[in-house]
Amino acid sequence: MSATIITDEDFLKFKEFFYRKTGISFENSKRYFVDRRILDRMEATGSETFREYFMMLRFQASGEEYQLLTNQMTVNETYFNREDHHFKCLTDSILPALVKIKKNKSPIRIWCMPSSSGEEPYSIAISLLENWPGIHEWDVEIIASDIDTGILEKAKAGVYSARSIRNLSPEVLRKYFTKVDVDYQICDELRQAVEFTRVNLAEPLDTRGYKNFDVIFCRNLLIYFDDISRLTAAETFFDALNPGGFIVLGHSESMSRISPIFSVCRFPEGIVYQKPNPNR
Repeated sequence: MSATIITDEDFLKFKEFFYRKTGISFENSKRYFVDRRILDRMEATGSETFREYFMMLRFQASGEEYQLLTNQMTVNETYFNREDHHFKCLTDSILPALVKIKKNKSPIRIWCMPSSSGEEPYSIAISLLENWPGIHEWDVEIIASDIDTGILEKAKAGVYSARSIRNLSPEVLRKYFTKVDVDYQICDELRQAVEFTRVNLAEPLDTRGYKNFDVIFCRNLLIYFDDISRLTAAETFFDALNPGGFIVLGHSESMSRISPIFSVCRFPEGIVYQKPNPNR
């Protein structure tokens, strides 16, 4: 198996297949990353040639191998309170603006996509408990989704290294975490407060049930998409939001360069995007 190579033609076939399935586009600069993971899965499945492996990947009835390879191909670099100005924006600006337009006391619904290993949705939960007085008056639902089933299991377990929690204060650590050997596990209350689900953003059958959200966090995902996939994602998020709802992107992402369907909101803590509310 060590002598097996991925040809340019093989790479192109896989690249086009993976793009159609996930919306993620691999540039040639990612060639080594992609080849290495395909070769690892070929070895794990006993596939002698790329053609043999690719046939299984495409046509396996259970889809198990496609999911396993997808888990290997997705990047999950994150930590607690990453780009923390967004969490301050949520508690100080976004939520106060939202409660003014909520017509009833229906729960405030927040969608994190992608969830990665859980640091972001748990950071949101902690920020609400620590910094938003309205948490005592409003029910909040946090749904966190990812295409990677392996990373979702890690998120549900809620066990993190010292590197992941490095931006948290000692007080927050004492309040919400328990030391487990050299790691830290988030408390049961917060693990139960976040619902983790498997979603492929590029698959309409996966996303069609995701509606009536007030806030969406989609940070540092669209940088892996091309223009067409970004536009499709923007339209999916637009449909998932209530009128007047907000979407938060990563610092290097701009909805204004993707689609004009959202309005730009400049809050003191940063720029976010809002679905227009025709009733206002």
